[in-house]
Amino acid sequence: MGQSAPSREDPLCRNSELGYSPASDLDRLVRCVSHGTPSPLIRWHYHEDYEIHLVVATSGKMFVGDYIGTFEPGNLVMTGPRLPHNWISTNAPAEGVALRDHCIVFDRAPIDRAAERISELKEAFPLLDRSARGIEFFGLSEIALDCFTRIQSRQNMSRLSAFLDFLGVLAEWKDYRLLSNPWTAATEDADSMAQIDAIMGFVNEHYADGLSMERVARNFDMSKSHFSRVFHRRTGNTFTDFLIRLRISRACQLLLQSQAPISTICHDVGFNNVANFNRRFLDVKSMTPSAFRRKFGGDR
Repeated sequence: MGQSAPSREDPLCRNSELGYSPASDLDRLVRCVSHGTPSPLIRWHYHEDYEIHLVVATSGKMFVGDYIGTFEPGNLVMTGPRLPHNWISTNAPAEGVALRDHCIVFDRAPIDRAAERISELKEAFPLLDRSARGIEFFGLSEIALDCFTRIQSRQNMSRLSAFLDFLGVLAEWKDYRLLSNPWTAATEDADSMAQIDAIMGFVNEHYADGLSMERVARNFDMSKSHFSRVFHRRTGNTFTDFLIRLRISRACQLLLQSQAPISTICHDVGFNNVANFNRRFLDVKSMTPSAFRRKFGGDR
């Protein structure tokens, strides 16, 4: 991707050819877009609007402000104005995927103006304020997909009603995390972003090689303590937690794409023994590897 300054997206460029709702909707509060991968919409960029993203296919790397992490189907994130973001699929087939994301795009100004007379709308203000840092929601993907479907299928007042219902759900949802440090300028800290992107590339390449924080820090000429602080500040995770989740994410792919024994997959993704692999998998996915394969493996 490269961590140069993010591009600014002009709303007038958001046409139906890119997957957005018709240009006639440009003056409406709520617009929708759905797209696959590859797509010209997938790039490091920012804009003045708020967005709610739902990933429905593929997994990969997620960039929100100064946060870098992983995503998989069900990933639900809300971003605020001028907060750079991008989702890069790393397991999409060569021919691409027709549908990867649903996205709702909206402007806060009409909500602020309406709230002067409709006080109930102020209940959404804390949510909108938090989204300046990017919000990842957990346990909400099925409800979100239903909300997205209803919003996209409706027009005029009916769409607005469905959108406000969804905004109310997000405002009350307690299982979430803030992703980025406060982002005051879209071009700031490009050097640090380039550094952490290089680190993430190294980790993604060597995650199964008995990787340790000491080894990665040494590779980038950093002390262990300094590396730990930088990694946590920029990703929101400890190195150990991120590495475990990366390995489990790769294990999920192998469980569904192959008939390899679980013990083989365990070692292929970097775990030393099956007992530890099973325990870590259960912590992350709330089920064992064998249960995951049975539930999502279809007729394999």
